[in-house]
Amino acid sequence: MIRWGMIGTGHIAKKFKEAISGVPDAKLVAVASRNINKAKAFNSDLNDVVSYGSYQQIVNDDEIDVVYIATPHPYHKENALMCLENNKAVLCEKPFTLNAKDAKEVYQVAKNKKLFLMEAMWTKFLPVIKKVKQWVNENKIGEIKIIKADFGFFSTIKPENRLFNKQLAGGALLDIGIYPITFASIFLGLKPMNILSECEIGKTDVDFQNAIILKYPKGKLAILSSTIQTDLTKEAIIFGTKGKIVVPEFWKAERAYLYQNQRLIEEYQKPFIKNGFEYEINQVNTCLKKHKINSHTHKMEDTIKVLEIMDYMRKEWNLKYPME
Repeated sequence: MIRWGMIGTGHIAKKFKEAISGVPDAKLVAVASRNINKAKAFNSDLNDVVSYGSYQQIVNDDEIDVVYIATPHPYHKENALMCLENNKAVLCEKPFTLNAKDAKEVYQVAKNKKLFLMEAMWTKFLPVIKKVKQWVNENKIGEIKIIKADFGFFSTIKPENRLFNKQLAGGALLDIGIYPITFASIFLGLKPMNILSECEIGKTDVDFQNAIILKYPKGKLAILSSTIQTDLTKEAIIFGTKGKIVVPEFWKAERAYLYQNQRLIEEYQKPFIKNGFEYEINQVNTCLKKHKINSHTHKMEDTIKVLEIMDYMRKEWNLKYPME
């Protein structure tokens, strides 16, 4: 049994709590918030989970093997370092840190202490994504030429909302733009030859929307976008020389469609056991049992490369957060 602690009690933490209940060899032991009442309210339906009113208390708990970090973006680095320094393995929400420099610093500490560390990029562990990789590897669509992926929704502009708040590292790119970039990296790699991008910097001084083109060897292209100002199709399409693969809601994929000559050849559906987070939890549990400090499916090196791509774009946009 892998014993979990959790830092943060927001929306994403609630999804994680639901998922962990469906993983047989995982047990949620304790939850920490800076407000003890929030921790108690979060745990009100769980009789045997300890509530802590500080993060230091949870990393001092000897009954915990690994900590899931679900705090706002700017706090990921300090929270992860606190866990590692107290000999706790870490699963940290995306974006892992605000930039690649910070991620490298945290990863170095984990390596020095021989502790497991991973970004919670749950998309990469979904069965549907694994099936899509199988189709690609089996040459079902031939050579990949173009990947298109977008993720966008409408959100009312509220400066205090974390999506729009520069003090909380808001903006479309770090919050949801990371998903299309990660999807492209799964199939085209982590080293684009060229990066072109444009964005709209909104009135709260963060990117409200963006468009990205990544160019890879052999002319392969990824055409990506994200926005917090309008609904997009929220799908990914992999176009090859012999066909295409369509993945609706690709970041939380439960189905995919394989086409050849515009004809549907195969459909794959895999409903979640809980909500999809269970697959990354299983990965962490497996790695901890095997005494691994890095996931083969989502290496820390992968996390750093994606952050470097986003760093490059933000530099072009002149978008720097106050805490950087």
